[in-house]
Amino acid sequence: MTVRSGRLGVGIVGAGRVGPVIGAALANAGHAVVGISAVSAESRERAEGILPGVPILAVEEILERSELVVLAVPTAELAGLVAGLAALGVWQSGQLVLHTAAEYGTGVLAPAAAAGAIPLAVHPAIVFTGTTLDLARLMDSYCAVTAPAPVLPIGQALVVEMGAEPVVIAEAGRAEYARALASVGELAGRVVADAAATLTRLGVESPAGLLASVLSATVDTVLRSHANPPEVGVAGQDSFDPGWPDIPSTGSDFSE
Repeated sequence: MTVRSGRLGVGIVGAGRVGPVIGAALANAGHAVVGISAVSAESRERAEGILPGVPILAVEEILERSELVVLAVPTAELAGLVAGLAALGVWQSGQLVLHTAAEYGTGVLAPAAAAGAIPLAVHPAIVFTGTTLDLARLMDSYCAVTAPAPVLPIGQALVVEMGAEPVVIAEAGRAEYARALASVGELAGRVVADAAATLTRLGVESPAGLLASVLSATVDTVLRSHANPPEVGVAGQDSFDPGWPDIPSTGSDFSE
C-alpha cells in the first residue's frame, strides 16, 4: 500500500511550543495530522488551540497510525525517547521520523532507523512562541535539514511545503550549527534587553520600535559585508518536484 496523492498521515509527539505549529504547517500543506501527544493541561490546551479536532493520543498509538512522526520534544529527552520506543518495538519499516532539535543530526534516530524507519533532522531557525503567530514566522524562514543522501529530498520538500527554505547541514556540523545560532540569540537578547532598559530609563516611549529599526539596519549591514556563499545545499521552492515518492505503508492509509 502506498500514500496516494503524496499526502502523509502525520503524528506529532510533543505539544510544547514547536510540535503543534509544525503540525499546523504540514496540515496547511495538505497532510493529515492524525494525532498529537500532550500530557500537561497547558500542552493539551495548546494542542487543541492550534490543531483543533486533532485527537490527543498516546505516543505508541501515534506511531501506529502515522506515516510521518514528528518528534518535537526537549533535546535532553530525544535520545531516550527514540531508544525507548525502539525497545517497545513500535517503530515501523518505511515510516518517516523527523526530529526538530538543533544540535542533533540523524544519528540520534539510529534505534528507529535500525527498525527500518527513515530518519530526518529538521530544525526551524526561528524562536517559537507556541501560538499561531509562529505559522507566519515559519513562512520565509530557514530550516536546517540533515538526512541520508537518498532521502534528503524528502526532508527538503517537507520544509518547502511548510513555506520555509531548506539549508542542508552535514551530520558532523549540527553541533556547531546549534552553537552558532545559540550564541547569536543569547548575545542579541542580552544586548537588546540592556538597551531597552536604558531607553526606558531615559524616558523613550517606544524603545521597541527604535531598537527594531537600529537592529534591522545593523544586521543588514553586517550580512551585506560578507560575500554571499554559493547556494550549495540551499533549495528554493522551485527546486522540487511537488510529487512525492511512494512510501511503504505503516499499516494504515491516511490519504483521504
